[in-house]
Amino acid sequence: MNKIQNRVKLIGHLGADPEIRTLESGRRVANFLIATNSSYTNDKGERVEDTQWHPIVAWGKLAEISEKHLTKGKKVAIEGKLVHRTYDAKDGEKHYITEVNCDELMML
Repeated sequence: MNKIQNRVKLIGHLGADPEIRTLESGRRVANFLIATNSSYTNDKGERVEDTQWHPIVAWGKLAEISEKHLTKGKKVAIEGKLVHRTYDAKDGEKHYITEVNCDELMML
């Protein structure tokens, strides 16, 4: 049962090329957004498209794969863990982030 707790699976398109960084430790990280689309009919009978943007973080080998093979518009399948974190900005304001920590990546 533990393997299905806090799992996220998404299929979508990259909104931009991944941002790749190398940390002081030497570890590589890729950050990118994917868009998922759905549609529904509103109460006026009009079809409405809904796009949701999801921040993705890929570490290590997946960051390297992202750097080599992912570009804006590419369709991907992502599986990972939903992570919530906070940080204090330079102006002292607290920011809250929810992102998917990717552990599986498939180019479609």
